[in-house]
Amino acid sequence: MGAVILHDYWRSTASYRVRIGLNLSGIDWHSRPVDLVAGAQRSDAYRALNPQGLVPVLEIDGLRLTQSMAILDYLEDTGRLSLRPADPAQAARMRMAVQAITADLHPVCNLSVADHVVALTGRDSARAAWMARFIRPGLAAVEALLDATGPYAMGELVTQADLAVVPQLYNADRWGVPVDDLPRLRRVAKACASLSAFRDARPDAMAP
Repeated sequence: MGAVILHDYWRSTASYRVRIGLNLSGIDWHSRPVDLVAGAQRSDAYRALNPQGLVPVLEIDGLRLTQSMAILDYLEDTGRLSLRPADPAQAARMRMAVQAITADLHPVCNLSVADHVVALTGRDSARAAWMARFIRPGLAAVEALLDATGPYAMGELVTQADLAVVPQLYNADRWGVPVDDLPRLRRVAKACASLSAFRDARPDAMAP
């Protein structure tokens, strides 16, 4: 296997998910930062890696993989991770929580969407208001989907749901969205914070 390279941005929650997964896998990987604020994702060179102009992109096994959950599934299917419950009902519950974040909450809180809101309104303050409008109800719904006792999102073992929850909690904190009254999410955050794979993937550990 050649060098494993992750094209990512330190604050990207999608990149954050993949960084956690790579750390859990034990793969020796290297970050190649993409400055989203400077617009590096719109360059011809980056579009050649990912026509969508999004992060992350993982170069592995001679492939260039995009979309965080597709990347995590590939690591799972190639035996590098084991984060999907074997029980079909538990796996479905996990996917419900994951997709509530990755398919419903994350897309409307993407940097490009928030920037467009600012452009439409002419108010920079609209960005934080937009984020709060979607992050709080989105996470409140996720709270109800999590295991009642834990310690992790789906119970006793780390699953893909934890890799979706933790980065979104970072985003909530970044935008000042309160989660103190969501005990399941706070429990997951505490449990995952004890694991080096999660700590080493944090944005503050990757900041330029």
